[in-house]
Amino acid sequence: MNYFVHPTAEVSDRAVVGEDTKVWNDVQIRENAHIGYNCVISKGVYIDFDVIIGNNVKIQNGVNLYHGVTIEDDVFLGPSMTFTNDFYPRAFNSEFEVKKTLVKKGASIGANSTIICGIVIGKYAMIGAGSVVTKNVPDYALVVGNPGKIVGYVCKCGTKLNENFLCDLCKIQYKKDSKNKLIVIDE
Repeated sequence: MNYFVHPTAEVSDRAVVGEDTKVWNDVQIRENAHIGYNCVISKGVYIDFDVIIGNNVKIQNGVNLYHGVTIEDDVFLGPSMTFTNDFYPRAFNSEFEVKKTLVKKGASIGANSTIICGIVIGKYAMIGAGSVVTKNVPDYALVVGNPGKIVGYVCKCGTKLNENFLCDLCKIQYKKDSKNKLIVIDE
């Protein structure tokens, strides 16, 4: 075993956990979950069956990742945030349809946010604490509120871009392309 598991954690022997990953107190990782290398899975995290988590992912305390969720590399999931996986939940419906959710590379989701199923969170997007995200989020977008709304854009480093799509901290310049998608033009 090339990863650390705290004695109170429960990791299915049918889960795959990557090298140098740390699984802390009271974590449950279900069967067929796939977790990349160098991840931090903090106290009280629940990872459902078949969930896919990339490399270098940081999952803070009390996060729930349900069946249908895929997390790409370098993602940050803040404390007590959660995902859903069913549009019409009923305790008596055993044949519900799982709606898949994708969080792309480098995105950050703030504490206590809720991500409604069936959407994509774009590369390096940032979701503010306590937000409820109900629709797709473009790359680099800064989303806050309930329901979540785009209030600006952030650099790959996480700093909010100025009105000219320039990062005042690391000086990376962005622009919108012909499809209104934010792209890097000068690193």
